[in-house]
Amino acid sequence: MGSLDPQVIEDLGKGVIQLLSDGTVLRSNNIDFDYPLDKNDGSVLIKDCQYDEKHQLHLRMYKTPSIITSSRKLPIVVFIHGGGFCVGSRAWPSSHNCCMRLATGLNALVVALDYRLAPEHRLPAAMEDAFSAMKWLQDQALSEKVVDDEWFHDVEFDRVFVLGDSSGGNIAHHLAVRLGGGGGFEELAPVRVRGYVLLAPFFGGVARTKSEAGPSEEHLTLGILDSFWRLSLPIGVTRDHPYANPFGPKSPSLEAVSLDPMLVVAGEKELLKDRAKDYARKLKDMGKNIHYVEFEGKEHGFFNNKPSSKAGNEFLQIVGNFMSENSA
Repeated sequence: MGSLDPQVIEDLGKGVIQLLSDGTVLRSNNIDFDYPLDKNDGSVLIKDCQYDEKHQLHLRMYKTPSIITSSRKLPIVVFIHGGGFCVGSRAWPSSHNCCMRLATGLNALVVALDYRLAPEHRLPAAMEDAFSAMKWLQDQALSEKVVDDEWFHDVEFDRVFVLGDSSGGNIAHHLAVRLGGGGGFEELAPVRVRGYVLLAPFFGGVARTKSEAGPSEEHLTLGILDSFWRLSLPIGVTRDHPYANPFGPKSPSLEAVSLDPMLVVAGEKELLKDRAKDYARKLKDMGKNIHYVEFEGKEHGFFNNKPSSKAGNEFLQIVGNFMSENSA
């Protein structure tokens, strides 16, 4: 007779996350990162706080101690981390380091949120949590204490930009569709989203793209991407589900959906490149205000893994220009 003990049916990243046959999820608490957590020399203020009591979800805020380059109040950048909907947090070096860089490079208040992870919480849990974080931001704007709050007295709640990395880019897309044009002002006033930055958005589909069929990246393979989808999508659906494929056979048409400006960025050597490029092209063909930028020779994570690199600085400049163009 075979063993009655639960068997590992999905192993992602050599034990980073394992799904057992009885539904148990095992997560490693000892992940070996290839890069250290950047030390804060005091140039950035950092604060953690809870934004969702029911689900015990937290976010981390970053800002410079004072407005450095302008007398104008700070914009807000809502950062949504990647990780295939299954791993990651605001505290991971890949999130923390790039948020430090975003705060100083863009002179903005950066709000980095955690969200519920799959497979314990399959989609659309992550999308719902992103909207909850926006409602939390609205609560802060409406608070009577906002004038005296050191974190919010010098920010512009009507100048918010959402920056989603990888699966965070997918979440940003769904948030943009949910809020529609006008920055969701009717639902979130006085908060208003001015634009979205989708950095290597994690989209999928049953039919393979040319870039997916190409060689694996240093830290990412097609097998890992498929595992993320198996663990995060509702059980029994395919990668053409609307959560994965915005242009799948059963996905609602975006033709009539009003969308705020978008900047889509991908690396030339990314497995996800073709999906990001196709996403931007199709929306542009619909008349949406969308711009696509491709970084030559770069793979997935080129910014969040090395935010102070030459490419990272170039990315920051592009994002800064995008924010300036859409702040009026």
